[in-house]
Amino acid sequence: MQWGRLQVDVNCALRRGAWYRVTRLAPLIAVLDVNRQFLPVPNYLVQVVSQPPRRWSVVPRPERAVELPREWGSHYGVCPSCRERAALRGRPRHLTCARCRGEFEVAWDEEYLLKF
Repeated sequence: MQWGRLQVDVNCALRRGAWYRVTRLAPLIAVLDVNRQFLPVPNYLVQVVSQPPRRWSVVPRPERAVELPREWGSHYGVCPSCRERAALRGRPRHLTCARCRGEFEVAWDEEYLLKF
């Protein structure tokens, strides 16, 4: 089984920082399972890994974000298990998800979408 997430800052049906199951990987297209719907995405948009993600993605706030609270600041976290978003107050090493209750390390060392 493989997992994929956006690796380019684009507006599409994928949530930035969220990992999705890859159901098919073809030369030009990755097919992702997005809420039980199969979504074909150009390969160059997707980072694919073979191990399930176990760390919160640290995502830079998109310029035109309307659904994210302003008080979350310049970045937020995305749960590796359920894709819930959360504020990253301070610089926590671990974070517990309010939705799935999973506790995971925060991937501060990743350079996801752009540098902080």
